[in-house]
Amino acid sequence: MRTTLATIALAATFAATVAGAAQAAVPVYGFVVKNTYPHDQAAFTQGLFFRDGHLYETTGRNGTSSLRKVDLGSGKVVQKADMPAEVFGEGSTPVGNDIVALTWTSQVGYVYDSKSFKLKNTFKYVGEGWGLASDARQVYMSDGSSFIRILEPKTFRELRRIQVTHQGKPIPKLNELEMVDGELFSNVWGTDLIVRIDPASGAVKGVINLEGLLPPAQRGTADPDAVLNGIAWDSKGKRLFVTGKLWPKLYEIELVPPKR
Repeated sequence: MRTTLATIALAATFAATVAGAAQAAVPVYGFVVKNTYPHDQAAFTQGLFFRDGHLYETTGRNGTSSLRKVDLGSGKVVQKADMPAEVFGEGSTPVGNDIVALTWTSQVGYVYDSKSFKLKNTFKYVGEGWGLASDARQVYMSDGSSFIRILEPKTFRELRRIQVTHQGKPIPKLNELEMVDGELFSNVWGTDLIVRIDPASGAVKGVINLEGLLPPAQRGTADPDAVLNGIAWDSKGKRLFVTGKLWPKLYEIELVPPKR
C-alpha cells in the first residue's frame, strides 16, 4: 500500500463528502482521548485487536513483517513471530483459538496458534489482502477496494461480497477492520477517517473523524505512509483503541456524537 495521487484525491473527495454530511443522514462522530499509551514507532501497523488483556498486532513491509503480542501499558512486545522476509504482512483477527493474518500481494494467509504463535496452516486467496475482522459466524476481509469479502471461518473460502457505500457512493481503499458491537469499523486508507459499516448491507451508518488526533508534524517520521491505521475493541471493557503506522502513541478514545 503506497500513498499515490489517486489516494490523495480519494482522501480529499471523501473528506469533503463527510464535511457535507454533517447535516445529512449519516452522522459524523468526533472523539475525546481517554488514555494514551506508548506504541513501537518502528511498527508499520497493519492489523490490530485486543484479547485477554493484551493487544495483538501484525506489521508490514518486506523483511520486517511480524505477529506481535503487546503489553498495553508499556507498549512492549512480549511475544513475536516473524513472517517470511519475502512477504508484506497485513491485517489479522482472532478466529477461535487461532490468529489469522493476511499478506499484501503474496496471495497467502497464515494461521497461527494464538498461545504459542506457531504457524499451523496457510491458505490461498486471489488478489490483495488488506484488513481482517471476525465475529462468531464469519470472517471479513478487505482488499483495498470498496468491497468486503465474507469468508467461511474454517476454510477461509469466500462466500460472498458486500460493497461499502456512503450515501449510495462506493468507498474504496477500505483497510484495517474491526468488529465493534455488531458494526464493522474500517480505516479508509490515506485519511483520518473510520467508517462504521452495517455488515449485512455494506451501508455506512456513521463516520468517525479523527483529524487532529496526532497531527502529521508529530508523527515523528517523514514517511508519507505514517497514516492512521489500526482499530482494536475491548468488548468487555468497552474500550476503543486506535493508532497508526509508525506512530509513537496508541490512543483509547471515546466517540462524541454530532450535535443535533
